Amino acid sequence: MRYKIILSYDGSAFCGWQMQSDATTVQECLQNALSTLLKEKIAVTGAGRTDSKVNASSYVAHFDTSVRDLDAVAVGYKLNAILPHGIVVHGISEATPDFHARFDATLREYKYFIHRKKDPFMGKYSCLYTFQLDVPKMNEAASVLLGTHDFSCFEKVGSDNKTSVCTVSMARWEAYVPDHVRLMGYPAGEDDYLLFTIRADRFLRNMVRAVVGSLLDVGRGRRETAWMEELVKGGSRSEAGESVPGHALFLTKVE
Repeated sequence: MRYKIILSYDGSAFCGWQMQSDATTVQECLQNALSTLLKEKIAVTGAGRTDSKVNASSYVAHFDTSVRDLDAVAVGYKLNAILPHGIVVHGISEATPDFHARFDATLREYKYFIHRKKDPFMGKYSCLYTFQLDVPKMNEAASVLLGTHDFSCFEKVGSDNKTSVCTVSMARWEAYVPDHVRLMGYPAGEDDYLLFTIRADRFLRNMVRAVVGSLLDVGRGRRETAWMEELVKGGSRSEAGESVPGHALFLTKVE
């Protein structure tokens, strides 16, 4: 039988989702826990890779098991008891035999968080970026990403994917108010906290972090929108901006 898992994880303790021979990953922890509970070797397939330290609030995976009449609720409860603190399973449900967490996904959404001033409550899941930023200009440059393009200019060198073509349906910066400001009265100014949301049918390795770094260069006035246009038309990774840190990036939706 095939089962679908919905989970969240704090990426700070993991070197990404995908199994590695010399590092702890989310996939490894989940496979080991399931194998222990079900008393057979379990392989888990995820909706896609996430980089080292990157978080996920709504991740989708699947696994096959020969166990009959699996009590999915009980397995989910026991999984949460033995998995590391940074991983939580929200639900396990029976799936069709041909369901595939990666290949059936038609949309993925990422969010990147930035705070503009030092804040003791934001450091773990947000990137401190103190330069003055022109948000409308950043959104103008982000609009260049919309549509179907070859995004190899934002892809980590040496990636092994068959194609670098992706279709981006949303890319937008906006100001937001964190909970500690909204609920506890923490002193903050307008636009002290920025959020970037991007949606696409698929993403390349390191793509979102490179996109954010490039858009921040535009916001600082170091680059113009025309530069983003040239990158998307045929630029190389060395011509794009630097990748931002992974700890402030979240995979927030998989459809």
